[in-house]
Amino acid sequence: MKRVAAIDCGTNSIRLLVADVDPGTGELRELDRRMEIVRLGQGVDRTGRLAPEALERTFAACREYAAVIKGLGAEKIRFVATSASRDAENRAEFVDGVLEILGVEPEVITGDQEAEFSFTGATKELAGRTDLKLPYLVVDIGGGSTEFVLGGRSVRAARSVDVGCVRMTERHLLRDGEISDPPTPGQITAIKADIGAALDQAEETVPLSEAATLVGLAGSVTTVAAIALGLGHYDSAAIHHSRISLAKVREITGDLLTSTHAERAANPVMHPGRVDVIAAGALVLLSIMERVGAEEVVVSEHDILDGIAHKAAEESAAPSTTAARADRKEQG
Repeated sequence: MKRVAAIDCGTNSIRLLVADVDPGTGELRELDRRMEIVRLGQGVDRTGRLAPEALERTFAACREYAAVIKGLGAEKIRFVATSASRDAENRAEFVDGVLEILGVEPEVITGDQEAEFSFTGATKELAGRTDLKLPYLVVDIGGGSTEFVLGGRSVRAARSVDVGCVRMTERHLLRDGEISDPPTPGQITAIKADIGAALDQAEETVPLSEAATLVGLAGSVTTVAAIALGLGHYDSAAIHHSRISLAKVREITGDLLTSTHAERAANPVMHPGRVDVIAAGALVLLSIMERVGAEEVVVSEHDILDGIAHKAAEESAAPSTTAARADRKEQG
């Protein structure tokens, strides 16, 4: 088992997973998993730059994570940065800050790489399930982008498109620094048009209609699942691998789009950092389900973060394997 730390820094949140991973069997034993809402992508769609306050929130979370990683003795750290830092003109400030705090340079990965990590993390433990048909369509709804990955035992097709809960909220619901509460019918129509165009883009590469099982990842999906399950608090174990019907997703999305900030915030499963962006995120999920023709979504708490951890463990094992071969050659 290799003890590794995986960090996924997206547009809305930064997450840490420290785990013992067996690169041979794919077994993953979670030691610590946590998330902070830092809104790194605040204003990026409008300005093209990472805001100073967003960078400082992210660096504060990195300092907290550095202490956790040191305390647990992870032998390898892999830090992956996604949509917001891909788009920003001043991404060098972000890279330099992370390097100083954690001692590793964040990898600003491509959409295709992001999709592959997500697929690995979401499907590794589904192997052998007889109740879920292949191929899977893994959908990772982030803050700034959404990844679509179709595959069975491996990836067949993948596409990342620039539609996510933060990007849609800031593009269509933000006026003079205030979020529309609730959105107007015109704003909802505009979001749907953007999502529809993004789905058209995704279908240029990924045959969405071929999906036999839809697997949904990330905070928008897990929050909708928690609401659907009627949980009194956010419970990862209950949410993981739950199956939420299209009818239920449609009902919850309608409720979120017509509710106020206070009503959304009052839900016990709602993370404070997700209150303003969950309606747009739920609408992305609903639109995908309707386009794909999925009657349900299988919700996974294991996602890109777990995929990053698996990759880090493989890389951590590689030098040992090389050294062992060299030793055998010398002895032989």
